[in-house]
Amino acid sequence: MLSLALRTLRFRKGGFAATFIAMFFGAALIMACGGLMESGVRGAVPPQRLAAAPLVVTGDQVYDSVQLPERVRLDAAKAATVAGMPGVRKAVTDTSFPVSVVRDGRPVTDLSDTAARAERRPLGHGWGSAQLAPYTLTAGTAPAGPGDAVLDSELAGQAGASVGDPVRLVAHGRPQEFRLTGIVRQAGGRPAEQPAVFFTDARARALSGRPGAVDAIGVVPDPGTDLAELGGRITHALGGGAVALTGDGRGLAEFPQAATSRQNLITLSAVFGGWAVLVAMFGASSTLGLTMQQRHREMALMKAIGTTPRQLRRMVLVETLTVSVVASVLGCLPGALLSRLLFGKLVTAGMVSGAVEFRLGMVPAVVAVGASLLAGVGAAYLTARKIARTRATEALADSSMEGPWLTRTRVILSAVFLVGGAAMAVMTMTMMTGDLTAGTAGPACIMWAIGLALLAPGFTRGIVALLKGPLRVVFGVSGRLAVLNSQAHTIRMAATITPIILLTGIATGTLYMQQIEDAANRSAHTGVLRADDVLTATAGGPAPGTLDRVRRTPGVAAASDYVTSTGFVQSPQDSLQTSDGWTLQGVTGDQSLAVRTTAGSLAALHGNSVALPVDHAAELARGVGDSLTLRLGDGTSATVKVVATYRPEGVASSLLLPAELLAAHTTDGMASQIVVRRAPGADSARVTAALSALVKDQPGVEVSDGAALSAGRTAGQQQLAAINYLVVGMIVGYTAISVVNTLIAATGRRRREFGLQRLTGFTRRQIMAMMSVESVLTTVVGVVLGSVAAAVTLFPYSVAKLDRLTPTVPVWIYLAVVAGAVVITFTATLLPTWRATRFRPVEAAAATV
Repeated sequence: MLSLALRTLRFRKGGFAATFIAMFFGAALIMACGGLMESGVRGAVPPQRLAAAPLVVTGDQVYDSVQLPERVRLDAAKAATVAGMPGVRKAVTDTSFPVSVVRDGRPVTDLSDTAARAERRPLGHGWGSAQLAPYTLTAGTAPAGPGDAVLDSELAGQAGASVGDPVRLVAHGRPQEFRLTGIVRQAGGRPAEQPAVFFTDARARALSGRPGAVDAIGVVPDPGTDLAELGGRITHALGGGAVALTGDGRGLAEFPQAATSRQNLITLSAVFGGWAVLVAMFGASSTLGLTMQQRHREMALMKAIGTTPRQLRRMVLVETLTVSVVASVLGCLPGALLSRLLFGKLVTAGMVSGAVEFRLGMVPAVVAVGASLLAGVGAAYLTARKIARTRATEALADSSMEGPWLTRTRVILSAVFLVGGAAMAVMTMTMMTGDLTAGTAGPACIMWAIGLALLAPGFTRGIVALLKGPLRVVFGVSGRLAVLNSQAHTIRMAATITPIILLTGIATGTLYMQQIEDAANRSAHTGVLRADDVLTATAGGPAPGTLDRVRRTPGVAAASDYVTSTGFVQSPQDSLQTSDGWTLQGVTGDQSLAVRTTAGSLAALHGNSVALPVDHAAELARGVGDSLTLRLGDGTSATVKVVATYRPEGVASSLLLPAELLAAHTTDGMASQIVVRRAPGADSARVTAALSALVKDQPGVEVSDGAALSAGRTAGQQQLAAINYLVVGMIVGYTAISVVNTLIAATGRRRREFGLQRLTGFTRRQIMAMMSVESVLTTVVGVVLGSVAAAVTLFPYSVAKLDRLTPTVPVWIYLAVVAGAVVITFTATLLPTWRATRFRPVEAAAATV
């Protein structure tokens, strides 16, 4: 049967071409998501500046299984404890702080791209930590005095500076002039990944603003020391709050934000990968099932001439395996390229740190090939098994008519998918928060689409019964014949409807999910502050005293430092707190706030104090004068007093803190923005010009309008939306390919039917009209059921994100999806029909394949 199966493949090029296409693109889709998953699971962050230290001790960035957003630092005195432990040959501390190299009054490093700012902004260090890279001097000498500095080769080139030249640097908003004493490169002759500026150790501690804290401790152990055992002893000796990192994990000491990237990669790939697996498997099995149904007569004849059921099953499985293996293996190649492309897009969008390495091994390929084979072989086996169990005479009769569609297997599978999708919709509304919401809302749509597709024959009969009268009246004989075909071949028609359901449901549901997400983000960040102008600093913050000078500027009514971070309510227990924590916003004074106070006064927001949203205060049972304990972004606990409650505008809300309190617990240690509200009647251009003149001597400080407050978030949201659209576009594209694939295969196999119709008197025009009517029926059924599936995602997601059942979303998106489904359906049906009717009726009627 093996040789027979292989020889007969060339006589069924159309059917197996359709199967090949479905398997190829399905495997590519799964492979693309699998590469993101593997990169997230591995979470490889190779060390750069700390590469020479086999073990690195740093602050524990995890609180209650959540990654803290700000750098957690260590007490500098702990370096002596580490250095004195058995097995440690040397312990070197590293301190980092933002610094800018200035040329012609502007920073030489472009930090306009907020997504790449964390990896590309220059950092200052003490010279003692240079040995941890290791760095080597290519020119000049190490810094020896407080006025000396060493630049890496990239920064020196951008600044156009040579050894002995004066260089202007900005740290914590203070411009200062240093003498360039040396230029360094990392080992291997390559420039540093993250720009670095070195000072003497004492000068670096002073410039950092935290002389008693260090970012990390690089440990060089004695030869033969077990790193894991040594790391365990060190963390125990330091008494908690510290972690020992080895291997690729050492990079987290340099780029702590990369740990969040791992979570983002795993979440995104799990959500979209799950969608991809479901869609690809169902699409492939649907296409293969259709091709097998079209061979019913052929296999019935084989049974009639003596082929045993076992031989028949073996032939079908060998054919399917041959096509599936070749298609899925070849599909992994473009899938790998697509995965790397998606990873690069995520890095560009700032959702994944550039310090994380892309990793793609054999596991995603095995999953992609395995899923394709499982779908293909499963569909082929079920079809072959049904035919093999049927008597030869019954099989010949069955080949010309359809049996009952409501089988036990179909009912059970549809119930599983529909109930599962409904459960996920309920979970979306009641249990999921943050990024996890999309993890249940998206699959709910796909599961309902599959469940409805399994019941498509029944829905088809019902809709055909409703439309048969109007179709017969409008289209005459062609409409009558189309209705009869649809009633006689509902299973065949349902196979062509299935991809339309998936296309409409997935496209509508996911596109509207992004619209709802955008609306939620806009609602979350509006109404807290009133800002006409914003001063933004890229190198730590504005110079000391800038806020007071801004407040004295003519035309300025109020000004406030502005800091954002994320934190957690540690005590009392907070049931409203999401897994991502609460947004913390730090301000100076109350005149720049636009919220409505319900109790207390925002003017009292100074020292260790907090203003709570009114609903949050009620949940915590805390009012004005009560205290609560917060866990701030750098892991520090702070007991604060409630001085006010307010009613936020929008769905999301923030905890308001004094800017000086919050800024001290951020990575940079100071506010990077000042928000300005103009006086009534003030000339906006004159005020903006005065502010620009005020900070003209502060390189890296820019004046812009109020939109700058959310510019970083808006840019990130737009980039993330672009990623979502890209991945969704891949899935929708695959579904569209399945639609075309299935319709072409289904229509092309009807050449004999068209020939017989023309021999009985039908014209080519009437056949085209008949197929147009069938296309109308296919589109109507597919769009209606797909819309139902989309609604299972749309409304629960709106409740979860916007707290209302019906979101305000543009109707044109739905109309565009429907128009796309119509165009694809008619094109993929009428073109093959036109091609199939080119043959003479006698030749077409004699065709068997």
